[in-house]
Amino acid sequence: MYDLVIVGAGPYGLSVAAHAAAHGLNLRTFGRPMESWHAMPSGMFLKSEPWASHLSDPRGAYGLDAYAASRGIRAEHGVPLPVGFFADYGDWFARQTVPALDERLIASVAPHPNGFEVVTEDGESLRTRTVALAVGVLPFMEIPGPLRGLPRAYVTHSSHHGELDGFAGRDVTVVGAGQAALETAAILTEQGAHARILARSDRLNWNTLPPALDRGLWQSLRAPHTGLGCGWHNRLYADTPGLFRRLPAHTRERIFDSALGPAGAWWLRERFAAVGDVRLGTHIVAAEPTADERLRLEVSGPAGPAVLTTDHVIAATGFTPSLDRAGVLSPALRGSLRTVGAGGAPEVGALFESSRPGLFLAGLLTAPSYGPSMRFVFGAGYTAGRLVRGVRQRLRLRSTARGAVARPRTGEERTPAARA
Repeated sequence: MYDLVIVGAGPYGLSVAAHAAAHGLNLRTFGRPMESWHAMPSGMFLKSEPWASHLSDPRGAYGLDAYAASRGIRAEHGVPLPVGFFADYGDWFARQTVPALDERLIASVAPHPNGFEVVTEDGESLRTRTVALAVGVLPFMEIPGPLRGLPRAYVTHSSHHGELDGFAGRDVTVVGAGQAALETAAILTEQGAHARILARSDRLNWNTLPPALDRGLWQSLRAPHTGLGCGWHNRLYADTPGLFRRLPAHTRERIFDSALGPAGAWWLRERFAAVGDVRLGTHIVAAEPTADERLRLEVSGPAGPAVLTTDHVIAATGFTPSLDRAGVLSPALRGSLRTVGAGGAPEVGALFESSRPGLFLAGLLTAPSYGPSMRFVFGAGYTAGRLVRGVRQRLRLRSTARGAVARPRTGEERTPAARA
C-alpha cells in the first residue's frame, strides 16, 4: 500500500510530488506532465512574471530561473516567456524531482477501509493511505448556458485548442474578456481568421507595465510587488492564504467572485488592436446550428436584441471549481464531502485536507477556501509543503490508531477470563 497517490502532473501535482519524495514517502504520481500547457497555442505567453512562476521543491533548487539558466536564457522581470518554454520547464522539473511518475490517467478514486482505492484508465487497482487530488483546471471548464450541449463542431472552450491555424479564413466568435479570450482573438486574427470578441463586460481591462522590482522604499510601500501583481490586496491573497481561509464564508465567496477579474496583459494590447470586431456589454441569449452548418446566435447588447451568424464559437469563459465536476472521485466519495459557497466547491481545512480524512486537494478546487492565488501557478509554492505536512500528520495519526488497536492489553486492562 502506498503512503500517497497524487492524481495530476501539472504545476501543483509535480510540486506536491517533489516535497513528498524529499520526505521519503512511498508515493506514485499519475498524469501526463504539464499536459494542458503543452496543448496551448504556440503564440501564447505567460501572463505571470518569471519570478512568480516557479514550481516548488523543498530546497528551491529547481525554479524557473534555474531551468532558464540551463538553457542559456535569462528569465527577466517584465519580459514575457512563451507558454511552451514554461511547459518544457515543468517536464525538466519532473525529471529532477519526481520519482515513479506514471503517465496513465486515473479513472476513479474511491474510499477503502484503510484509505483509498485508485483505479487507472487501463483498469489497474492500487491501494493508498492518502490521496492528493491535483487535477488542474480542465475538468472545470465553464461554457455559457445557451452554448452547452452543442457539438464541438460549433462550440469549444479555449482550453480545447492547441494551434489555431485551422480557423484561417473562417468567422470565429470568442466569448470572454480575460487574457484567454483576448489572446485567442489576437492569435486567430494573426492567422487569418475573422475574429470577434463578445463580452458581458462593458469595457476591456488591461494590466499595466509592471514597475521595476527596485523602485525605492516609498513606491514599494504604496504598492508592493506580489506574485499576483502590485498592491496590498494582492499582498493578502499572495502571501497569506491561511489568513484568507479564516475570513467569514460570505466574505471569501465575494472576494473569490470579484478579485483579480478579467484583464489582458500589458504586452498583448498592441497585438489585440488588430481585432476589429469587439462587442461589449453583450451576451448570448440562444444559439442553434443553421442549414449551412454555421451557428446562429441571438444576442442582447446595448442596442437591444440582435442576430449574428458565425462559423464557430470559442468560449474563453474560465473555470468553475465545482465538486460535481470532479468526476474522478467516486459518487460515494463526492457525496460525503462538505462544500462551501454557492458554487459547490469542496471545503478545504488546515493543510489542504478535505472533510474526508486522507483526501487532500490542490489547485483550483481550493481557491474558494484559500483565495485567488490558488487559481495561478504561484499558489503551488504555498500549497505543496503544507499539503505534504498534512499527509505526514495523517499517516502518523493512522499509525498511532492502528498501534492502539493492535497493542495487547496487560495488567488491569486484561479481561477477567484472561486474568483467571
